[in-house]
Amino acid sequence: MVYNTERAVNNYRFERKFSIPELSVHEVDDFVKKHPSMFYEIFHTRFVNNIYFDSVDLQNYYDSIHGSSYRVKIRIRWYDELFGEIKKPVLELKIKEGITGRKLSFSVKPFVLDKNFSAKKIRDILFESEMPAEIKYRFNYLFPVLLNRYKRKYFQSSDRKFRITLDNDLSFHRINILNNNFLDNHTDYQNIVLELKYDHLFETTAEHVTNSLPFRLVRSSKYVVGIERLSVCS
Repeated sequence: MVYNTERAVNNYRFERKFSIPELSVHEVDDFVKKHPSMFYEIFHTRFVNNIYFDSVDLQNYYDSIHGSSYRVKIRIRWYDELFGEIKKPVLELKIKEGITGRKLSFSVKPFVLDKNFSAKKIRDILFESEMPAEIKYRFNYLFPVLLNRYKRKYFQSSDRKFRITLDNDLSFHRINILNNNFLDNHTDYQNIVLELKYDHLFETTAEHVTNSLPFRLVRSSKYVVGIERLSVCS
């Protein structure tokens, strides 16, 4: 079977991230639902899993921490079970220009994530998947460096202009070039990450939403946090 479904979101959108280490997920959930924009859940809670790719010198990581105006994160994403057969993986290129971003998505052939996982095996899977040649070319110099996982809840405002995702139970695993046992890991069950997402058309009204979110705005991504917690950059 050929997996050639391309799912691309080409319009730019804004994302605002808030770190909430001092509250429980139940307290934050309750706060979101009582927000003046009347957010409500739009999808069932599920685990999100990602394999992040970067160059040998971690160019994407350093672009992020240095605040480069143009930044790219490249990952394979799937849902629910972390290990074993990954049946519906999706390659995502998350492109940020300033504070706006867009995401390109391409279906990837199924693969197995276990102790035999290696950079060569996942590169072969990507080369066998159907996607533009210029996307595949990137993986001649990119390697899997980080595996992360978190539990996510989804909300939408009553006017359907704004979305919130609520992430908790974060875990990070270092990925080696050769075989992996994923024992080099870090868990963070205290911190909660809230992301507010909206189309650029609604930027003028977004301030009313953010003003009712009394949480600390952060720039650092989960990828950056994982790289630093596992000392991959040292």
